Amino acid sequence: MSPNEAAPSLDFIREIVARDLETGKNGNRVVTRFPPEPNGYLHIGHAKSICLNFGIAQEQPDGIGRCHLRFDDTNPEKEELEYIQSIKRDVRWLGFDWGQHEYYASDYFDRLYELALKLIRDGKAYVDDQSAEEIRSNRGTLTEPGTPSPFRDRSVEENLGLFERMRAGEFPEGACVLRAKIDMASPNLCMRDPALYRIKKASHHRTGDKWCIYPMYDFTHCLSDSFEGITHSICTLEFENNRPLYDWVLDATEVPCHPQQIEFARLNLTYTVMSKRKLLSLVREGRVNGWDDPRMPTLSGMRRRGFTPRSIRNFCDRIGVAKRENTIDYALLEHCLREDLNQIAPRVMGVLEPLKVVIENYPDDQVEYMEAVNNPEDPSAGVRSIPFSKVLYIERDDFREDPPKKFFRLSPGREVRLRYGYFITCQDVIKDKRTGAITELRCTYDPETRNGNAPDGRKVKGTLHWVSADHAVPVEVRMYDRLFDRADPDGGEGDFRDYLNPDSLKILHPCFVEPGLMHAQPGEVFQFERQGYFCVDPDSTEGNLIFNRTAALRDSWAKIENK
Repeated sequence: MSPNEAAPSLDFIREIVARDLETGKNGNRVVTRFPPEPNGYLHIGHAKSICLNFGIAQEQPDGIGRCHLRFDDTNPEKEELEYIQSIKRDVRWLGFDWGQHEYYASDYFDRLYELALKLIRDGKAYVDDQSAEEIRSNRGTLTEPGTPSPFRDRSVEENLGLFERMRAGEFPEGACVLRAKIDMASPNLCMRDPALYRIKKASHHRTGDKWCIYPMYDFTHCLSDSFEGITHSICTLEFENNRPLYDWVLDATEVPCHPQQIEFARLNLTYTVMSKRKLLSLVREGRVNGWDDPRMPTLSGMRRRGFTPRSIRNFCDRIGVAKRENTIDYALLEHCLREDLNQIAPRVMGVLEPLKVVIENYPDDQVEYMEAVNNPEDPSAGVRSIPFSKVLYIERDDFREDPPKKFFRLSPGREVRLRYGYFITCQDVIKDKRTGAITELRCTYDPETRNGNAPDGRKVKGTLHWVSADHAVPVEVRMYDRLFDRADPDGGEGDFRDYLNPDSLKILHPCFVEPGLMHAQPGEVFQFERQGYFCVDPDSTEGNLIFNRTAALRDSWAKIENK
């Protein structure tokens, strides 16, 4: 950076971190964490938090920063090992590594229980026998104070005995809870004696049947941060009202480390829902084909569709970190994807809706190999050879028997260029006698125009992609589009499912691609020239390739930016 060049501006969270380092707060350490609950698959909204927490840790000099991966596994009924494995796979795929710092809230169950006993002994917690409905109704409103529980003034000895009996399994679920004793008249409803422990007679994926009481999120989260020496506990804005409770628990338990909670606006994206509950309903109701359906906003679905980790990281960098909720246009996410794929995706030719072309004056048994550029953005990617023969497939949309104005592709009597090939002219149109559908075009070629250049200098306006019929590989192509046809599926009348896009998946078969793709592997992404970006699907088998459309070539975000 030159002396006259301004330093890049920091977002408000990074400003806080920088200020803390300048003042020597936290012993010149920066420790963040990404703390998912293992009750579902990560989605693009989580990617923002992952990039923020791991990014801040990575940016620190001299190894003073680190980011923990912690699973908030305090709800055994909803958590599964499958989700833990998928979360770790997704974080690694995004390009981040937590090293030795993998933790679980369940690691701290014994310590949390001891601190709950401390709160009881200090008169700061009590066992409440009210039902969940009674507790809700007695909490009050934003304008009216709550009503203290009739069990609020139990003695320390009685509360200790009851809590130990809760742990021993003597009470059924819902019979009682442990509550913090704070202030039932607090203007912040989170501070009106929140629950700290509840009874759940469910086996835990890590602790088995050791526990039948489990700590609540608001009790567990802040103390887990403290146990791990987290310096900056970064979370989304919905936890802003919980910050006083976060601080109260840390102060009341008198733990030595008191992290700072900082809230930022979560990611909201058009044409998408982010609620795990809603995404789970789509999976369970069979409206999508699993969590990794390429239409889903889950990271596993985006990976299957062909998104790259770098494109997602770049997207998260571009949208930045804000204090106010806003909604990001999905077109920006696709723009970041195209920017990345344009640099790295090999170019190939694929015909999605084939129309047979016979070049009548081309030798019957002749095959030529045309040299094609693999990636014009990357000269080091080199070139490849494509077979050219008498019978080809072109895209059905590239022919009009009665062309409209400004249609410059193939039509009767018109000459066009075949990409890397020759000029051809349509001489005849063959139709199905019964339906009238066009089944074949008879064309001629000019042998002097190899590689698309005419010695006499004549120009053609249309250039078409093609494949050789005898050499092409038949494939299935899944044309994915947005899952919802409304920009704000949560904001309309009725149920969000009402706005599911009925055309979000169209399966094309057979399509034909260059023979060089015969051994393409799952996850590989290609640009089908003039079509878009396509990724090999994991469902592919030997001799049965399946491509998912990752994104079309047209970039609507670039048009928005240029307005």
